[in-house]
Amino acid sequence: ALVGHPSVAESAVVGAADVTTGQAIVAFVILRGGVAESPELVEELRAHVGRTLGPIAKPKQIKVVGELPKTRSGKIMRRLLRDIAEGREVGDTTTLADSTVMSQIQAQLPPNGDNG
Repeated sequence: ALVGHPSVAESAVVGAADVTTGQAIVAFVILRGGVAESPELVEELRAHVGRTLGPIAKPKQIKVVGELPKTRSGKIMRRLLRDIAEGREVGDTTTLADSTVMSQIQAQLPPNGDNG
């Protein structure tokens, strides 16, 4: 649903532990060139998912990143994204095509990890 929005180039969604609901949806998105991140855009993306898939599917958080962690064959490493979403230390990154991606993602996100 997120990549169906004209502002989103690529996305990955993970389930993360949540004290209120047990599991929460956390989305990582790469915006298309020329699109600026803003709280309004994040809320628009949440609403877009709600309209497309239903209100229960709205991500609790949407994190805008420059890259997603991928293996050499192009698969997104959601396990590593889950580590970030849950505030854990990132696990083994040796299978990534670019091992610097995880530090880039962590540097882009606010220290408390809450944006969206």
